[in-house]
Formats: sequence, structure tokens, C-alpha cells
Amino acid sequence: MKLSQYAQKIGVTYKTAYRMFKRDELDAYQLPTGTIVVNEPVAGGKQVALYARVASHDQKEDAQRQLQRLRDYAAANGYRVNREVLEIASGLNDQRPKFGKLLSDRQIGLILVEHKDRATRFGFNYLVLLLEAQGRRIEVINESDTKDELVDDFVALITSMAARIYGKRQSKGRAAQIRQCVEETYAVDG
Repeated sequence: MKLSQYAQKIGVTYKTAYRMFKRDELDAYQLPTGTIVVNEPVAGGKQVALYARVASHDQKEDAQRQLQRLRDYAAANGYRVNREVLEIASGLNDQRPKFGKLLSDRQIGLILVEHKDRATRFGFNYLVLLLEAQGRRIEVINESDTKDELVDDFVALITSMAARIYGKRQSKGRAAQIRQCVEETYAVDG
């Protein structure tokens, strides 16, 4: 985060934070543009992990792009990434060994995911609560476009079923059509 944001967060003036930077009291660095970036401490100084997931092997390039977006986000927010995990598995499958290891490793204080559904299709809020109870957290870098979680859940379920019934390639188009219908219906009824 920028030094000005850090100063506001800890409740000091920018000038005081700048003096702290000059005295080497902060884990921070200065960009060529002059902007000072403070590496934000995460959950008691614990580690940061990136988690990217795709459903099939033919989406491996998508997974790499997902990881790159997570890296960029982490760098922009001053997080030091300790682990990157890429998994190929269905979002409905709760037997994902790599994600399970991240969740059970108490050294990981922050897990970054691109979208909620990369972590799990359903029950994301339970995951958040359980991690918070351990003094850890999961951070989503791209929140959903839809304001209603029920619509998101319904679309996730339909997308998953359409992928199984019609094949993975056609499912995206069908899911987009279904999403549009649901949102139009919900807007009329809601």
C-alpha cells in the first residue's frame, strides 16, 4: 500500500510515516516515480498464498493468466507471496488436495483468489468465518458483477450442470444466456 494509506491506517501523519521510512523502521521500498510502497503485514506476519483453479487441463493457459493477475494484485498491495498453488479440479469437487493443504496450513495467513468460485462454488462465507476464527483470511480480488448472491449461486449451479450435460465448450454460452434470463426475470420480479 502507499505510504499515505499506511499512515492513515496506523493513525499517524504522512510526515511521521515518512520519517519512519527514512529511519528504516518500515518494510517498504521506493519506486522510481518516488512513490513509497509499504509491504502490508498479513495476519500476524504469516505467509501469503495465491490460489488459482481451473476445471480442466485444456484451461491451463487460463490458470497461468489467473496466477499472473494474482501476482500483480499482490505486488500492488505490497504482499510478499510465499506460495503459489495451481489446481485443476471442478469447483463443485470438495476433494481438492492442494486447496485442502492451503486451508490446513496455519502458516498461511492470507489466501488470494481471483473470484469466490475459484475457492468454492457454495459456502464461501463459511470459509471466511472459519479462517477468521483462526486469525487468517481469504481475499477475493474480483468481486462479482451481480449484487445478489442468490443469482450468483444459481448461475454457478446451472453453469456446472450445463457443462456436464452439453460439454464444456458450449456451457459458457449457455450459462451466459441463462444468467441474462435470470437477471432479467429477477429485475422484473425483484
